[in-house]
Amino acid sequence: MANTIVYNKHDYVANLRKRLNRPVNWKEALDVQMSSNRTHVRAGMTTEPATAALTRGTAYTFSDFTLTAYTTTLSTDRIHALFVDRADVYQQKYTDQMELADRQAKRLSEFIETDWLDDHASWTNFGVGDLNSVGPADDATTITVSVTNIDDIIRGVKRKIIAANGADLMQENGVMYTWRPSDWELLEAYTQAQGYTESDLALKNGISAGLYYMRGEHYYTNDNAANHLFAGVKKLGIIAILQPLWGQVVITEEPNLQSGIGVISRATYGLSWDGIYQTLWQDVNVA
Repeated sequence: MANTIVYNKHDYVANLRKRLNRPVNWKEALDVQMSSNRTHVRAGMTTEPATAALTRGTAYTFSDFTLTAYTTTLSTDRIHALFVDRADVYQQKYTDQMELADRQAKRLSEFIETDWLDDHASWTNFGVGDLNSVGPADDATTITVSVTNIDDIIRGVKRKIIAANGADLMQENGVMYTWRPSDWELLEAYTQAQGYTESDLALKNGISAGLYYMRGEHYYTNDNAANHLFAGVKKLGIIAILQPLWGQVVITEEPNLQSGIGVISRATYGLSWDGIYQTLWQDVNVA
């Protein structure tokens, strides 16, 4: 006897994948790699070859370099499993099903957002001492963000990246900042107070995620780790996602002998931060 599934699985999957494909902060910050393997391996040059003096008519020597293998293991598993009672299956509207698909995808993406922002130990400290170079570099002393110093934070991050020889990568990939809602309000106030066209636009329309200001991209999130903000060069941190499971939906009948259906989606991925780039990611310590 064939099972009858009332859920419109095709549309459910399509709506879930539509949500997963929406722009989010972690996709802006990280280099997203889709993979079908357990590990994702790449090389980084940890010793660069040097130039040497050359005398015409004499032999030259070769310079040594070192390539180091960096591995991301796809071992973080997160599942979102829903049980829908049999009566609710029939009584739910089509729009309810599509909203459920949207929420299921959103929860998986939100977990990744929290997870990558929890990796601040892989970044370089940025604290009070780093503001305008007034104290020790790579300081862990927390900053009380205000309208009067939020621009100093933006400038200070770029100064540290340039000092770490990251100017080329910053120009190629861009630099981004992830602010808390309270910091975002201060950033909006700062942009509105500066005058000229930029200020007029901020006063008229406010500011929105992805704002390009002071040669940086600015985003807000509720998922920053407590007392930590990310600021740094984009697309250097790696997230490798197991492609066959990303956006897959499994619908089971009568799970655990319960009258209804199970709707299951999961994500398997790995995060990694290659040490050669650590100085290009700043862990902004905030009060």
